[in-house]
Amino acid sequence: MTADRAAALTLSPEVQTALRSHLPSVAEHAVAAIILEVPVYAAARSFMVDNIEAAVQMALGSFLTLAARSGDASTPLRPAQRGSYELGRGEARSGRSVDALLSAYRVGARVSWRQLSAVAVEAGMDAGQLAQFAELVFAYIDELSAASVAGHADELETSERLQRQHRDRLALELLRGASEEVLLRRIDRARWDKPATITTVLTREADLHGIRSLVDPRSLVLAEDLPDVPADEDVAALLVPDLSPGARAKLLRSIGTRAAVVGPTRPWLLASSSYQRALRAHRLTAGGSRGERAAYDTEAHLSDLVRGADPEALADLRRTVLAPLDDLTPVAREKLEETLRLWLLHRGRREAVADALFVHQQTVRYRVGQLRELFGDTLDDPEVVRDLVVALG
Repeated sequence: MTADRAAALTLSPEVQTALRSHLPSVAEHAVAAIILEVPVYAAARSFMVDNIEAAVQMALGSFLTLAARSGDASTPLRPAQRGSYELGRGEARSGRSVDALLSAYRVGARVSWRQLSAVAVEAGMDAGQLAQFAELVFAYIDELSAASVAGHADELETSERLQRQHRDRLALELLRGASEEVLLRRIDRARWDKPATITTVLTREADLHGIRSLVDPRSLVLAEDLPDVPADEDVAALLVPDLSPGARAKLLRSIGTRAAVVGPTRPWLLASSSYQRALRAHRLTAGGSRGERAAYDTEAHLSDLVRGADPEALADLRRTVLAPLDDLTPVAREKLEETLRLWLLHRGRREAVADALFVHQQTVRYRVGQLRELFGDTLDDPEVVRDLVVALG
């Protein structure tokens, strides 16, 4: 402990007076060396130089008080430790790294020791005391630098936690479709680079980490409180900035069989549009087992999404346009529905329909004859054909 080393050292009044008289000069030289040797401090503004010099003087003053052992030897150390802790926090807020801070301590310690030891020897300190004095100086610097490192780490943790909170809030506002004014304010608080576009990816929390590693590190994440999603539903959202068509294709391949829905790419202010479509696709696919299917690309399933946008309307449409089949048995109806669907999709080509149904072309001809008897001339009406295609999908 530094206090223990201080207790083992006795400084004469002459040495104490000499050291204190040189304190401003020692601090000035230490700061000059730090600015010269630590690149990040080379661009320090004048007020920063004054602040650094004041901090060094305070530290050295506390050290000399500690070395003089007036009262409890640990008492002078406490304010110096608090000051060093706050120094570390301030350096983190200023964006300077802990490595730069420790380099400053090393340079300051070296220069301070060189000058303090010279003054102490000139004032009459013998070799034995000088060795003890050296141990005290460097133990003291170690304790102060440890306090600064702790302050730096705590500030980073606090800042990162606050930034995550701001980014979570930004993601939520984007998904809600907040106004541009609100979003710009959120972007500023979150320190987020505004993209040109945003693409929403929905997935399960279990797959979130793996998929996040595939996208731009700027991507925002929201794993709870998603708009229009029940609290107990396992859905997380990734808001991917500036996803190009090539990057989108690569992402879809890389996602593989993870449970994921990739929404459309939209201008950043319309991120909620991408989210809502992805959410509709998620609900459309949630009922069945995905098996080994690839990630669901909403751009490749637009017709499915249109058909699934209003399930009640689709059910009403099916009931209305397929009413001519109502009197058939379930088996007969199923066969004629499938034949009609394929006949419409293949534009009446019996060979293609027969191949798709694995039946003879004459069977197709017979079934189409039945359909014409049931539907009559409506099968030649473009609007009826359109409705049948939508209903049968």
